[in-house]
Amino acid sequence: MRQNPARRTALLDAAIEVLAREGSRGLTLRAVDKEAAVPVGTATNYFADRADMLAQVMRRTRERLTPDPAELAGTMTAEPTHELVRTLMLQLVDRMRRDRSSHLAMLELRLEATRRPELHAELARFLTAELDANIGFHLESGLPGDRTGAVLLYLAMLGLIVDDLTVPELLAPHRLDALVDAMVTRLLPRR
Repeated sequence: MRQNPARRTALLDAAIEVLAREGSRGLTLRAVDKEAAVPVGTATNYFADRADMLAQVMRRTRERLTPDPAELAGTMTAEPTHELVRTLMLQLVDRMRRDRSSHLAMLELRLEATRRPELHAELARFLTAELDANIGFHLESGLPGDRTGAVLLYLAMLGLIVDDLTVPELLAPHRLDALVDAMVTRLLPRR
């Protein structure tokens, strides 16, 4: 396996774009080579097989979607109130809209995992760790609500994001900030 980190990242980013645009069936090593504008066969030097590539794509989407640490630190200087949670959720939506491909790729990975047990196991571990980290962040930051509220907020935001990504017309009649306000207020009771 080749170890050029910049080339691997470029191939993973290309794979995310192919997955988002073409779906899981369109994601081939050859398609990744073409999207990355590298010689045919390059991706085979970086991924043992398609399953290995899918696992690495999963991790790369998380790198791309993780908030900028400096921006997050700045946001977290505010008091841990419902308004701060609202701000964090709106920042999440903004990141989703700026990097639609990563979110669409994750949706494709979820669908592919229903057909591939090995990917399902890895995705389940990955998403469980992700959810646990989000809950931990919420609770350790002293944000309003409890563990169950944090899980409900995760589920509600996931639904909002899926609809915004796939059928934005569905949410068009509603103000997104008002929907997020309502979710935060209703799911995270005041102390």
